[in-house]
Formats: sequence, structure tokens, C-alpha cells
Amino acid sequence: MSDQLKGIRVIELAGIGPAPYAGQLLAEMGAEVIVINRPGSFVPTIDSRGKKSIVVDIKKPEGISIVLELCKTASVIIEGLRPGVTERLGLGPKVCHDINPKIIYGRMTGWGQTGPWANMAGHDINYISITGALNAIGVEGQVPSPPLNLIGDYGGGTMFLIMGILASLIKAQKTGVGEIVDAAIIDGTTSMMGIVHSLHSLGQWTNKRQSNLLDGSMPFYRCYETKDHKYMAVGCLEAKFFNIMLSCLNIDKVSFGSQHDKGLWAKQNKTLEDLFFMKTRDEWSIIFNNTDACVTPVLSYTEAASHPQNVSRSNLIDIDGVIQTGPAPRFTNSDSNIDFSISKSGADARSILKEIGYNESLIDDLASQLIVYLNE
Repeated sequence: MSDQLKGIRVIELAGIGPAPYAGQLLAEMGAEVIVINRPGSFVPTIDSRGKKSIVVDIKKPEGISIVLELCKTASVIIEGLRPGVTERLGLGPKVCHDINPKIIYGRMTGWGQTGPWANMAGHDINYISITGALNAIGVEGQVPSPPLNLIGDYGGGTMFLIMGILASLIKAQKTGVGEIVDAAIIDGTTSMMGIVHSLHSLGQWTNKRQSNLLDGSMPFYRCYETKDHKYMAVGCLEAKFFNIMLSCLNIDKVSFGSQHDKGLWAKQNKTLEDLFFMKTRDEWSIIFNNTDACVTPVLSYTEAASHPQNVSRSNLIDIDGVIQTGPAPRFTNSDSNIDFSISKSGADARSILKEIGYNESLIDDLASQLIVYLNE
């Protein structure tokens, strides 16, 4: 693991999506992440890697006591439950700060801790629907296309939660005072939409899909189908890159016309559509390889593992027949030996409890009462 966060203990209340992904990234940066799993089914996924696990029934007072004992030793606690749930359990921010004033309480929700929709159910598609992001994506005249859960859950959610946690850790080191990080997916996504609002104020962006700079309206920033029904991505925004693309396609610059003449875009789109359909994606990839044309193949996520640039960066790694993602970001002056093992639910219970003062007899007693579940 990286040593950036060495010595930082993170308590993660098990969940799905952006909160556990935040825990994964913190673990990859060297933090010790202890996941509080609940009794019942547990599906190990990549966001469990490099973490420790203990299964605790937090609906019982004794289970809450265990989590609070762990919070005394931690720098961060992460939860992704609906507003008010941890307070009702007895694990809210006030309780945690009473026993550990420096702890950072990271809260991950879709709608935020406040507002008329705070307690309403939702998923990524719902959260980004009210930010303007979902409406801006897709083909004009067709329904908006959900961009997986990358923009909402992981972009507007995870990344802003981590930013808030890291900023608060610095503050806590200076002041001795902890923080509550209210990370809402709608907040982070709206923040990322700032460039759209800025361009709109300048008259350079409209609500109509495929009519703006980066949404596929322009011949020099969109995807084209190839002979084998795959695609090439064209992104030559700058004139010098645009001219390199024309050269690689053997297109006469004068006859093709000006890059920014909107009256020519329909004709230019058709010309490029016809040209790209004449060769396969791999044939075009060879032609554009190592050029500054900003033209690249559109790969599937399985194909991405074998692309030379991804291979050289170890972005996708085969671990016992399962493809896992590499670490990001990279640190030049730190070790980055990632623990690719997926934590087994409850496997670390005994060692975790012993570390905070529970003896063998008490641990066995807790297990017999189904407060702690040992998976040894």
C-alpha cells in the first residue's frame, strides 16, 4: 500500500456504492480501513480490497459499544446511510465527537443531510437528474443516456467525500478539532457542472443536447462508426490537432472547409461518417497511433485491459483470473504495493477486538450472543 495515509484508521459502516469506494481509495493510500459489516449476506467486491472486516450487530447496544470503542482509536468514520439513521442507532456525529473530538465524520448521501428530499430514496440516475447532468447527455431527440454511475456516485459522491475527509484531516491535525463532512451526490455533481453554467452565461451552451462544445454536436468532437460496427473517438478541438486528423484521413483542408463554420458541420459530419465506415476500428487505430490527431479507438472495458497504454500503467491487472483496477493516483516518492486481496467478511474480528482490549473469553461470549460473528 502507499504510505500517504499511514497511521490513519478509518471505520467504515458497510454500504454500497460511493462510500465503500471512498474506503477502498483511502486504503490504497495507506489508511487502515476497518469495515463494520452487518450480519447476513455479504458479496465481496473490489471495493472490499485491502480492508479489514468485522461483523457486528449494531442493532444491539453491545454492538454499538464495540463500534464506539473502535471510533476512539480512529481518525475517520464513514457512513452512507439515510440522514438520521446513525443518530437513531447511537452512532451519530455528536456521540462520536464526545468520545473522540478529532474524528472526521464522513457522511455520504444522494440528496444531502438537509432539504425536503433528504430522506427520500434514490439512486445515481435520480441524483444526477436534478443537476442538469443527465439531461445534457445523449442523442438529441432520444431519451437521456445514464452514464453508468460514474458521474453521480463516484464523481459527485466519492471524490468529494474524499476531498472533504482529507481537508478535514489536515484541519484536525492543526486544531485538534474534528469535522462532519456532508458529502451529497447532488452537491458534487452540481459543482462539476460549473463549466456548463459558466459557458451558458456567455451564450456558449444551450439546453439542447448535441448542440454544444463537448456533447457530440461538432464534427471534431464525437464518435464515428467503423466498418466492423465499432467506433473511433474524435477529439481534435484545437486547430493544429484538427489539421493532423485531416492529414491522416487524406482530406484536403480547403475543400473540407473551416473547422468552426457551423454551416458546414452537417456536410463535414457526413464526410467523416462515410470515411470512418470504410475501415475497421483496428485499421484506423494503426493509422492514428502515435499521432496528435486526438483520434482513438473506443474500447470495451474488457478490451481496455490489453491496450498498451493501460498495460504500461498497470491500470488493469489480472489477479487469479479476475481483472482488478490499479491504484490512482500514483505517488513518486512513496511505496505503492497495493493489497489486492478481497476482505473476507468478519475474518479480522478477533484481532480487531483484541487490539481494543477485548480478551478471548469476552470475544467468544460476544460471538455466542450473536453480537459479533467470527469467520475464522
